[in-house]
Amino acid sequence: MVSSVTGDNLLDQPATLLPVEAEVLASLNRTPKADIAAVAWAHPTSSLAWAELADAAHAQGRTLESYAFARVGYHRGLDALRRAGWKGHGPVPWSHEPNRGVLRALFALRRASAEIGENDEVTRLTSFLMDADHTAISRIEAAQSAPVNPGSDPAPPTEAFVIRGEN
Repeated sequence: MVSSVTGDNLLDQPATLLPVEAEVLASLNRTPKADIAAVAWAHPTSSLAWAELADAAHAQGRTLESYAFARVGYHRGLDALRRAGWKGHGPVPWSHEPNRGVLRALFALRRASAEIGENDEVTRLTSFLMDADHTAISRIEAAQSAPVNPGSDPAPPTEAFVIRGEN
């Protein structure tokens, strides 16, 4: 039997696709960045919530806290992947948005590991991310270096603004 191999999935393994975390996304959208811990508190199994918390701590220069939050997100992500049928290997595509919490937690743990000099962990996590989706690292780096408007997350489209009246 000949199987067709498409894309970068050379082992023809099915991609792992996590379910949407609608409640987590809604909580993140309505919670100010300063209060993001409340989202992880309310949704402790969400790797996305922990990745957000790790990124917030990192942005404030709290490397060890970022490492700890990312470590929790990593483990919660492994749990979610296994529940979704992942067998410890195979694609976890960035293009499937619900997978991004796990990939971001892996990235945050890799980043904090590098900052504290845990080089073996950096190597292992780099391999994990590249095996999951070879574009994940560059996509996360690009998203994190994108300019952000202070006080908004993200800025609404300009057509949302209507100015009426006289001077």
